[in-house]
Amino acid sequence: MTAIDMTLGDRLTLKQLAHAIQNGFSPIVEVESMDGIYKVRFHHANGVSDLSDAHGRVRTFLGTGEIRDTLGQLGLTHGVLTCADQCGDEMIGVSGRAITPDEMLTYGTRIAFR
Repeated sequence: MTAIDMTLGDRLTLKQLAHAIQNGFSPIVEVESMDGIYKVRFHHANGVSDLSDAHGRVRTFLGTGEIRDTLGQLGLTHGVLTCADQCGDEMIGVSGRAITPDEMLTYGTRIAFR
């Protein structure tokens, strides 16, 4: 774990992300799809941080191309595309269990930023 991991909170701006990367930050990048809207999370030694704007609001994107361009220019090369979890289909009585965050990352789709 780098020293930078210990200073990160649950929200991370692009400026903070760029600084952290320059200081050895190497997160697992998760791009979560929520029915056509995407958000970015960074999994690191100290927890999980959402990409946010300067006002602390979670930043959302309408496509993965914008995410690719934004993160690629900072030097990040890849991430994992996950989908918002759906446990089952109550309309037809199919039950299910929510998958864990680790399972979402394990079974997600690898995507490139460069």
